[in-house]
Amino acid sequence: MGSLLARRRVASRLRLFYRSDALDPKRPRPMSRVVVIDHPLVQHKLALLRMKQTPTAEFRRLVREIALLLGYEITRDLPLAPVPIETPLEAMEARMLAGKKLCVVSILRAGNGLLEGMLELLPSARVGHIGLRRDPATLAPVEYYFKVPPDIAERPVIVVDPMLATANSAVWAISRLKGEGARAIKFACLLAAPEGLKRMSEAHPDVPIYTAAVDRGLDEHGYIRPGLGDAGDRLFGTR
Repeated sequence: MGSLLARRRVASRLRLFYRSDALDPKRPRPMSRVVVIDHPLVQHKLALLRMKQTPTAEFRRLVREIALLLGYEITRDLPLAPVPIETPLEAMEARMLAGKKLCVVSILRAGNGLLEGMLELLPSARVGHIGLRRDPATLAPVEYYFKVPPDIAERPVIVVDPMLATANSAVWAISRLKGEGARAIKFACLLAAPEGLKRMSEAHPDVPIYTAAVDRGLDEHGYIRPGLGDAGDRLFGTR
């Protein structure tokens, strides 16, 4: 009985957060802040990722490296506090990260490729996972797994997924996290489509988006063009 009531509460929260006020075309909507990381190293590695001949091991390594580089920009505003330390020569006051350690939430399964790179940069970060698959007929997300730290409401959160295409999965995942109380949320991806950026701005205008590139758009199957193919398949060598 308790688990049924809990599921109903989650469903109620998701209806609140997942619905888009953009259904009212007369209501002006703020736009999410979109940050395109156009650093030469990021763009070079992204070009290698796009190449169809790039093998799985190389693709996986490149995703990890780009995630690390994205992480520098995403964490630019983490709070610092003065801490007394001793160097080999003298005592001093240094600045170190303050507050709760952030949480990186991976949208399974492809998000794990970015997660690895983020954890190289942030080895003490907490980790959450949201398992979503895409219904091939409707392109709507279907949740099959959800596990995040119990105190996620107190932590800054970075949600990672390589592709922001229709944004249905990202919108669902962020709505789910807000349902758990999370508020300081950022989203990181390798590629975004204009359609996905619009959808995210409608649903979660408070969530900044960090991406290595914004591509032309989506095809009839919901894939980003020119894109880089199916990121999950290329990461894990599946078809």
